[in-house]
Amino acid sequence: MGTTRVEFKIKVPIKLVKKKKYYLASCPALDVFTQGENKKKAKNNLAEALSLFLTTCLEEGTLDAVLRSCGFRPAKRKLKTISQPQDYLNIPIPLIANKEAKECHA
Repeated sequence: MGTTRVEFKIKVPIKLVKKKKYYLASCPALDVFTQGENKKKAKNNLAEALSLFLTTCLEEGTLDAVLRSCGFRPAKRKLKTISQPQDYLNIPIPLIANKEAKECHA
C-alpha cells in the first residue's frame, strides 16, 4: 500500500487589534499570538503560527493534553452556532500514513 494523505481542518476564532503601526493577531482559545504590518500579514502569520503549533503538538503526542489545558473537551452533540460577529481562520493539519493496510484502531 502506498502513502495515504489526509488533511484535517480546525476552525478557530481569532482577534485582530491595531497597536501603533502593527496589527496584533491572536487565537486566545489556544493562547497563540503574533503580529503583522497589516491585517492580511497578521492573519497569515497567525495561520502559520497555529499550523506549526498544532502540528508540533500532534508530532509530540501532546495535542490532547494541550487542548485540555486550554479548557477543551469533547462535545457530546453538535453545538449550536452562536451568532456573534467573530473572525475565524481554517487551519489545515496535513497527515501522512506510511504503513501497510491494517486496522489502525482497537
